[in-house]
Amino acid sequence: MENVIVTDQIIPAAGAGADERRTPESRAGHFAWVDVRNVPEGLSNAIIQAAIHQSVDGIVSDRIAVLEALPPTMRRILAVAQPLSEDDDVTSVDLVIAADRDVLASVPDSPKLERGVHVTVADAPTLQTACEVVREVPWTALTFTDPTKIPLEIVIAAAENSGNRIVTTVSDIEDAEIVKLVLEHGSDGLLLAPRNADDVLKLADIVRPKSASMELSELVVERVEHIGMGDRACIDTTSLLEKDEGCLIGSFSTGLFLSCSETHPLPYMPTRPFRWNAGAVHSYVLGPDNRTRYVSELQAGFPILAVRSDGSVREVRIGRVKIEKRPLISITAIAPNGATMNLIAQDDWHVRLLGPGGSVNNVTELKAGDKLLGYVPTEARHVGLPITEFCDER
Repeated sequence: MENVIVTDQIIPAAGAGADERRTPESRAGHFAWVDVRNVPEGLSNAIIQAAIHQSVDGIVSDRIAVLEALPPTMRRILAVAQPLSEDDDVTSVDLVIAADRDVLASVPDSPKLERGVHVTVADAPTLQTACEVVREVPWTALTFTDPTKIPLEIVIAAAENSGNRIVTTVSDIEDAEIVKLVLEHGSDGLLLAPRNADDVLKLADIVRPKSASMELSELVVERVEHIGMGDRACIDTTSLLEKDEGCLIGSFSTGLFLSCSETHPLPYMPTRPFRWNAGAVHSYVLGPDNRTRYVSELQAGFPILAVRSDGSVREVRIGRVKIEKRPLISITAIAPNGATMNLIAQDDWHVRLLGPGGSVNNVTELKAGDKLLGYVPTEARHVGLPITEFCDER
């Protein structure tokens, strides 16, 4: 996909010194910890090596010897169930997570040693304890005994503006994806006891900051024609869309127009900021992985790309596709490379396309010479996938 740039980036630790350790505060977004306490010894080394390779933020162990062997770029987290004694040497540890606040009191108070508490939330009293701890202690590790995410929502709300961090135990990769998104922000960190090294790779991918952008092109309208009745589709998503956010749709795989969501005022009905009045049922729509689908093939739950006028991209899910007979209008435009592009949409004033700078253009008012935004891929398509071959679409 030559015109789409997707960047996966792990933000490095601040500073260049060899002894400076990565901190979540120096990174954007979420972070991951790997728990090796109950991992079989034969598998532990492979998991730790995978965590190092994937730049996972930290390793949790109840054995200081395991933590001492870690590189300084990784956070060394000691889990303690009993109060520490004067003989316990924690100088090689970055963070101690105590089983409760009583155990925490035995942890040495040192500017080089961070402190936290683990809370298991199983009922209303332990939920109240978690809400207190997240306000008092710099780090709180949470384990929830019930599958509902409502207690986590409550704890996240309690921690708001405290400056303290929450790390939530997740049962598997699917659970990690959900916990990351609770209350939009989610838990700061995810703690997983992986079954294998592959789990580490998947966990790292979940927390890795991603930004996606697409290079949009300026299209020049060549002609507009009213072509009579046909079947057109509305695409309703499960997300609220921005005023300059649209889906990429067109009659030809060689060029797609940036449609406009129904986020702008209409004279006779309320706005529907989850909807694109997309186009005729034969049209292509661009989804993830540079794959197009016919509008008529889309179903509830399918992913589709939402694209803003600045080229930023996100994935949204389809909630419903509604197909109805309506008058249709054909819009033909010329791409910068000279390619001819076409879109057939509902012939109505409230159907709009986006132009340069996020300008909103009603399809019934378009005329030759008007400028729109679109995407001009370099490949032809076969069953929705890009392929390098000759293809003449008219």
